Amino acid sequence: MRRHRHAKIIATVGPASSSPEMLHALFLAGVDTFRLNFSHGTQADHAKVHAAIRALEHEIGRPIGILQDLQGPKIRVGTVAGGRLDVVPGEVIRFVLDGDEGDKGAIPLHHPEIFAAVAPGQELLIDDGRVRVKVVGLTQDSIDAEVVIGGVISNRKGVNLPGTLLDLSPLTAKDRADLAFGLELGVDWVALSFVQKPADLIEARALIGDGAGIMTKVEKPQALERIDDIIRLSDAVMVARGDLGVEIPHEDVPGRQKELIRACRLAVKPVVVATQMLDSMVSAPTPTRAEASDVATAIYDGADAVMLSAESATGRFPVETVSMMARIICRTEEHKLYRSLISASEPGEEETPPHAIATATAGLADAVGAAAIVAYTLSGTTAARVARKRPAVPILALTPDLGTSRRLCLLWGAHSVRADEVSSYEEMVTNAVAHAVEEEFAKPHDLVVVAAGIPFAVAGNTNNIRLAQV
Repeated sequence: MRRHRHAKIIATVGPASSSPEMLHALFLAGVDTFRLNFSHGTQADHAKVHAAIRALEHEIGRPIGILQDLQGPKIRVGTVAGGRLDVVPGEVIRFVLDGDEGDKGAIPLHHPEIFAAVAPGQELLIDDGRVRVKVVGLTQDSIDAEVVIGGVISNRKGVNLPGTLLDLSPLTAKDRADLAFGLELGVDWVALSFVQKPADLIEARALIGDGAGIMTKVEKPQALERIDDIIRLSDAVMVARGDLGVEIPHEDVPGRQKELIRACRLAVKPVVVATQMLDSMVSAPTPTRAEASDVATAIYDGADAVMLSAESATGRFPVETVSMMARIICRTEEHKLYRSLISASEPGEEETPPHAIATATAGLADAVGAAAIVAYTLSGTTAARVARKRPAVPILALTPDLGTSRRLCLLWGAHSVRADEVSSYEEMVTNAVAHAVEEEFAKPHDLVVVAAGIPFAVAGNTNNIRLAQV
């Protein structure tokens, strides 16, 4: 079953989409990777969905990626008297470290790391910035803040602190339990929320090892300050525009999105654009024109994948939303300006032999009008290096590793197939041609370009190109 598009679709599973029948319908509509959001639902709920996806994978005979998205250290106020407090600009309110149900003079904020890090003049954003306050005084266990933008503070609303580096692990006790559970299930990707610094990735890697790919969600200004190191330590990156758009000015988000996509392409790491892409389709059967343009912009920028959140998790039209996203991707990639825009946004070259081979592979395939590029890959790196060039020719990624084939469901342009290991050069070429025909990429007399690393079964060793005719 071949997708006739390059960019991939991630869909979040929730109450609207968790049944085996709906998962099947969503896959047929275009989902390449399913996201399990561990901010909601129980472990038992997610285990049922995981089992249903793996059963679907076996039924259709195609790898399907599963992304576990950890909740992370979400900072929230506690409970307040009457369930809500109305605050107005100019008044001074107080947050306290201890206490249960509070009022304007003692709003519970049970996060000691905030009291240790915050300074006068800094801002706290409550409920995604709907309420904004500025710190005017503090002690070890209290913060006095002047209301800048008034509104309602209700129970358990989130708090953001733009510009404040918190001494906070990206993995809470709940996250660690969920992570162990997800790795036992066999998820393919783990998304880390609220990453602030490279050390957060090192901490996560110590727990995850090679059990799954690590996807960093970029949603903190502090992460942007060390983004090159963070990308280097990640296996993939998500441009999580929801929380990022709360902590940096809205007008800066589009530029940051382009910067992150470009940086990830340069580093050969898949990059996902997420949050509110087709948000109106939560309750309507069609998107707004602006939303369609938003998805198209991510595709023109060269993103590997675009993601649906509430649209597929709780929305009324999950299948229609996936179909719409697939159509937008296809129409964008068919547009006459697509190739020129993709080429114009190409990052600089990495001066290494493996990258040079991958660049030559893509160039040769385009030059001879090849039907496909066949990339033999153990870890996925060879396919990723070829995909970095965003060739017009489809990429058939052959790997003996099932986990790699599932993770490649996120990679731009890659049609991943689990294939037996090869032991000789001629067997490599013969198998490449056979798979290209079997997967309906090539027909008799077509040319295919084969990229591989020799000796075989050595990860990341891209050093060989072969042009073959069917």
